[in-house]
Amino acid sequence: LSALGFGCMRFPTVVKDGKNVIDEEKAVSMLRLAIDSGVNYIDTAYPYHDGQSEPLVGKALQDGYREKVFLATKSPVFAITAEEDFDRILSEQLQKLRTDHIDYYLLHALNRDTFEKVVQRFGLIEKMQKAKDQGLVRRIGFSFHDDYEVFRTIVDAYDRWDFCQIQLN
Repeated sequence: LSALGFGCMRFPTVVKDGKNVIDEEKAVSMLRLAIDSGVNYIDTAYPYHDGQSEPLVGKALQDGYREKVFLATKSPVFAITAEEDFDRILSEQLQKLRTDHIDYYLLHALNRDTFEKVVQRFGLIEKMQKAKDQGLVRRIGFSFHDDYEVFRTIVDAYDRWDFCQIQLN
């Protein structure tokens, strides 16, 4: 992986029909310039830009750019309210990103509440592993927003995590 990644949470925007939307031309240009300059880790998520980020990234990664990067996106744990939601959302994300696989797939913004009430309740770790076994994702992990005790609980809940992304600022 490159020392720096490109986060797709804050693309430039314009107002169209009274709504903030991604300035597609600028965003695609920025993303491709980063890739052409050696950045190969691209990070997006289901809710970024009110759902506009993944389709924009999918478009920007056409014309051979997908093969140059490691693509990361996140499963929107907040949107999972039934067991079948995980598979449906992953399929939707693959379509939006215009790819047959995601290199780094994260359970998004885990904390004590989401881990207990969603991840454990709906067997999301097992669903992540199944997606990995099927080749839909290459590496499985989670992003994290809580304290050390909760972090240890999540890390220790599964011995095959490939990575985690922690909030550091």
